Amino acid sequence: MTAAPPPLYAVYGASGCGRSIMPLAREQLARQGVPPERLVFVDDGATAPVVNGQRVLGFQAFLQAPASTRHAVLAIADGQVRARLAARCAAAGVQAWTVAAANVVRMDDVVLGEGAALSPFVTLTSNIRIGRHFHANLYSYVEHDCVIGDYVTFAPGVCCNGNVVIEDHAYIGTGAVIRQGRPGAPLVIGRGAVVGMGAVVTRSVAAATTVAGNPARLLAPKE
Repeated sequence: MTAAPPPLYAVYGASGCGRSIMPLAREQLARQGVPPERLVFVDDGATAPVVNGQRVLGFQAFLQAPASTRHAVLAIADGQVRARLAARCAAAGVQAWTVAAANVVRMDDVVLGEGAALSPFVTLTSNIRIGRHFHANLYSYVEHDCVIGDYVTFAPGVCCNGNVVIEDHAYIGTGAVIRQGRPGAPLVIGRGAVVGMGAVVTRSVAAATTVAGNPARLLAPKE
């Protein structure tokens, strides 16, 4: 009787984001006793067969490779693109995979949706709800009583203080600081909003807008 092939794991995207997540994925699987050859990049646009020591497969090749199950973390910073890839993976039976650095801190009552990518030195404190396919880059934190939607991206060093709601597909730039809201009156970052690098957000941000500066102000759309 032939044994079933072992699971196959992937970092979907071999660009800068993917190359930053790959070492975390490799270390996480090593702790579980999974050999490194069962981990690949998936990238239809890659020009090299190997990147940073890991094989690169196109999506169809990933689906055709022998495996009992397939798992992927989506290493794409753009939340809209992540959503499209998540739908593609789900339709093909590829399971969402969460990758987290060994030194990520998770405190009390943190609910984390599937497919997260948590970089080194990320901290999630207490009574937090986070949706699907969340990205938290280096040194970011989420403080108490926050609710974060699906496909939200934190660039490095984001400071999200307590009682904040961040809706789906929002992007929070490097070093941004979000002021603490109040119980029953959270500060809200609307769906698809962009908070610029280094912004200091002192009040709610409307959906599908971009703010920047200290204090953060609305940027007029380009004509």
